[in-house]
Amino acid sequence: MKRLNVLCVDDQREVLAVLRKDLDVFSEVCRITDCESAAEALEVMEALDARGERVALIICDHVMPGKNGIEFLIDVHHDDRFTHTRKLLITGLATHQDTIVAINEADIDRYIEKPWDLSLLHQSVKALVTRFVLDEGIDYQPYLRFLDHDTLFRELRKRG
Repeated sequence: MKRLNVLCVDDQREVLAVLRKDLDVFSEVCRITDCESAAEALEVMEALDARGERVALIICDHVMPGKNGIEFLIDVHHDDRFTHTRKLLITGLATHQDTIVAINEADIDRYIEKPWDLSLLHQSVKALVTRFVLDEGIDYQPYLRFLDHDTLFRELRKRG
């Protein structure tokens, strides 16, 4: 079973450390990579793509120096190499207008406010990774223990 890539993007190391700890339950199937900026995340994504690896999920903060999280996720949305990459925006400072832009222009899949609820984070990661696995045509059987079964069954029913 090939591990899937999850990128966590936040300019605060403390937040990244907590996020990494909270996502440790997925470490058997996901390689978690921390990035402290959108520029660093883009470099990591380029390197992964060059090696033929996929990015299953990006968990990204909104407010960061340089390119903010929404701008970064818009760039990812328009990059055909990452069509199936799922996007989760986490923030405590987004305005209503920011959220609208994130949904309409970055096509984010989920939005979670800081500080996040651990069970909501885990459920969101499971559901988004499940959708990525199915959309990429990856055999879901080896990942079954870590996937969201409701999402899996609903998506499989839709695909007939």
